[in-house]
Amino acid sequence: NMEIKRDSYLRKLIDRQHNGLVKVITGIRRCGKSYLLFELFYKYLKEQGVDTVFGYPGGTVLNIYDALYEYKDEINHVLTAHEQGAAHAADGYSRATGKVGVCIATSGPGATNLVTAIATAYMDSSPVVFITGNVPQSLMGTDSFQEADISGMTMPITKHNFFVSKIEDLADTIREAFSIAKSGRP
Repeated sequence: NMEIKRDSYLRKLIDRQHNGLVKVITGIRRCGKSYLLFELFYKYLKEQGVDTVFGYPGGTVLNIYDALYEYKDEINHVLTAHEQGAAHAADGYSRATGKVGVCIATSGPGATNLVTAIATAYMDSSPVVFITGNVPQSLMGTDSFQEADISGMTMPITKHNFFVSKIEDLADTIREAFSIAKSGRP
């Protein structure tokens, strides 16, 4: 019942926002509810059996890292010195444990630093889910600071790419990403 109230509150906040996920996060923080959105994000990761994530913090994913603190006893975060190291570590984790590896990176150069590890995981059939931040939708296509079309760059070296523009799609997208990662040829 508490989760239904929180989800309902989140949707009301999102309805007021029109500039993409980053603006939604900003709106929530201004309302004193900065962790609500990403508590849901981690709830959905835990639902998929995630107990370890690899990553390197940066501008568009700082709120993900803020909320991770609340889950520090449930989800282990491995901080690396570089996004590429986090991506290769997530791949190695997947190979060693048989679980889906998870890597988090910021937008732009942070996301592009994942490309070699994404290709390696794809070519070697390692199930890894890579999650990156992005600039607000209002800035997409304007060559804004740290904007890069990571979906376009990685389309040939992934089983599937998702671009989440509505928070209502987050849960189903995470579920589908993990399902795809675990099915068929990883």
